Amino acid sequence: MHFAFTDEQAMIAETAKAFFAEQATTERTRAAMAASGIDEALWQAFTAELGLAGVAIPEDQGGVGLGMIELAILAEEAGRHVAALPLLASVGLAIPAILAGGSAEQKARLLPRLAAGELVASFAEATPDAAASDGALMGAALYVPHGARADLFVVAVSDGMFLVERDAPGISIAALTSMDQTRPYARLDFDAVAAEGLTDPAAALAAAHATGALAIAADALGGAQACLDRTVDYAQERIQFGRAIGSFQAVKHRLADMMVVVEQARSAVYWAACAIDEGSDEAAFAVHAAKAFACDTYMHCAGEMIQLHGGIGFTWEHDAHLYFKRARSNANLLGTPDWHRERIATLTGLDDAA
Repeated sequence: MHFAFTDEQAMIAETAKAFFAEQATTERTRAAMAASGIDEALWQAFTAELGLAGVAIPEDQGGVGLGMIELAILAEEAGRHVAALPLLASVGLAIPAILAGGSAEQKARLLPRLAAGELVASFAEATPDAAASDGALMGAALYVPHGARADLFVVAVSDGMFLVERDAPGISIAALTSMDQTRPYARLDFDAVAAEGLTDPAAALAAAHATGALAIAADALGGAQACLDRTVDYAQERIQFGRAIGSFQAVKHRLADMMVVVEQARSAVYWAACAIDEGSDEAAFAVHAAKAFACDTYMHCAGEMIQLHGGIGFTWEHDAHLYFKRARSNANLLGTPDWHRERIATLTGLDDAA
């Protein structure tokens, strides 16, 4: 099968590439890391100038009305620059949950504001002992992406899915120390917090998991590509024994291996995006495969980037470590690669065969 972007998708890809290359600089990313974890100016430009926070929201609900391929394009370009944005939390997790499981009134009230960037939302899976009774939520949620900055939370508990506002009485938000400071986490504690239930929690949870896993996979693809590109550039500039290290056969082989796995990850990511858009029976399989393969690829390429940069690559101040930390974060969010491979084994009947 031959896959190619449409003219509109190619235009979005070029626009996103230029936007993030110009604005998601290392200096701005590191400044955001020292603050809230969000480059607020970049987020406003992304939502107001590009208008792409609502990329997968229907036009009649304030969005752009595009699909998962376009979302993957944006996530890939953001990942290429380790952009300090709540793209995963708000666009990849919370918005799909509201779209799939919210009532007509909830969608009309929230989606236009989320698309415009007026609200930042996040998604939280509560601890097993959390519960909601008579519209009051008790318990806690750990490792909520951009939770210290979000205005609205979509909270999954064992008996439903609920909307919780940041300023609701009884909620306590504690920022956590995270390895990846471009995507900081928070802990939420609920003490009889007013919670508004979604009408279809099962659909909301499934949509959040599928779209979130795709967004992480696309982010990993962009990061892996950046690791390869930056390492190739360095290999052409670094002189050792009177020659550029990129001319050494051993280095060439390692760069070639990186390129092969990046291209394989690209195929997996966009296959998953197409499968979701088309409502294919293979969508679940494709998403698991993309998440596992792209995250493994990112980890491999980030490690090779550090190794092939030599001594400078081992310093914390080098950008290689921004990618390495994001790669570790991606690999653990919404299931490790091993967990997704187990799901693939179950879907294909390998568990039964064993």
